[in-house]
Amino acid sequence: MAPLDTDRDPKELYQERVERIADAVALKETDRIPYIYATRFWNAKLADMTCKDTMYDVEKSISSNRKAIELLQPDAFGAANYAYGGALEKLDYHPLEWPGGGAADDVCFQYIDKELIVPDEYDEYLFDPTGFYLQKYLPRIATGFEGLKHFPNFPTLSEWNIVYNLRAFANPELQESFKTLMEVGEMVDHSMTRMTEFITEMMEAGYPMAIGGFCKAPYDHIVDFLRGSKGGMLDMFRHKDKLLETIDKARLLLNTNVVEGAKRVGCPYVFIPLHWGLDGFMSPDQFNEFYWPSLRQTIHDLIDAEMTPVILWEGDCTTRLEFIGDIPPGKAIYWFERTDLHTAKDVLGDVVCLRGNVSPSLLNTGTADEVDAYCKDLIEYVGKGGGFILDGAASITDEAPIENIVAMAESVRKYANN
Repeated sequence: MAPLDTDRDPKELYQERVERIADAVALKETDRIPYIYATRFWNAKLADMTCKDTMYDVEKSISSNRKAIELLQPDAFGAANYAYGGALEKLDYHPLEWPGGGAADDVCFQYIDKELIVPDEYDEYLFDPTGFYLQKYLPRIATGFEGLKHFPNFPTLSEWNIVYNLRAFANPELQESFKTLMEVGEMVDHSMTRMTEFITEMMEAGYPMAIGGFCKAPYDHIVDFLRGSKGGMLDMFRHKDKLLETIDKARLLLNTNVVEGAKRVGCPYVFIPLHWGLDGFMSPDQFNEFYWPSLRQTIHDLIDAEMTPVILWEGDCTTRLEFIGDIPPGKAIYWFERTDLHTAKDVLGDVVCLRGNVSPSLLNTGTADEVDAYCKDLIEYVGKGGGFILDGAASITDEAPIENIVAMAESVRKYANN
């Protein structure tokens, strides 16, 4: 096993790790390839817990994550906190099944693909997104929001009409929703407060955060939780102009709070997982019309605000490689799940830092020696000259044997530059 950094000064280690990742993003050669810890529930496996344990108990989420970070000694970490099971249950949240809440206790959460708005409602969303969310969208996605359908439409009111419409707050259904939301808010606040304290603890121990903000590709925002996959695909043919207009609107809304949130926590890395623009979901022509222009503008907006977009290309996007290099060089991370990283390095190596992509099948069913050999190849080929961060294909798979994840984490020290 390669030597760990447990005896070094945490402040010195923290700064060294921050600079190592920043240099990798800037396409500079580093002393060794950085490794980032990211997972959904592997930390629960490591601590002999179920996914439900860490989904419903923030202290178990914290203790299991601490154990994983101390074992793997990453250059940065994702908090891997999903301890909102009780809040989701209280809210009766429909678009998701989670461990202990519709899904088995020891499996990852699952998103439910639904059509939650119809094409005729595009105009309502475009005219007043906040009003539409309050009065129509939110009541559809959770029982706890149902009373909000009675919320006054204040922008249409003036003078005494504002006062008259305050009677809406006497509505028992609206009052019940407020009570539920206050309880849920306290539950979420408790979980996030404890995780913030844990993040501070880890940073003081020498581990930087890997994610400071979260954003979406505008098309994905619409398809994931508004129109659903079928609706989004049909709209490219049946409601093209309205879809494109809504994509533009979504981009502006998505960028509103992301930058300030990342600056507030002091971490410039903004995570953007991609879902519907990859090979198999739309043609290259559709990608270049409906998906890439708004995503590219989002990337540019974040870079202009001195943020570093971390784009997770889920699935295979080999046919996209010739297009997606059209961004400022040395300013973003492309985290590839299934796309061959050798090919990506050949095409994009002088433009963007690559991240990934030890496959789930290898991590789950391979041996530690096989994982080590695969990582060695990535380090030597993709990491040559800089611009590479080692990680799992999308994150550490929940079922992976501990020795395989240790082998992946250790490889960056084992095959460090001399």
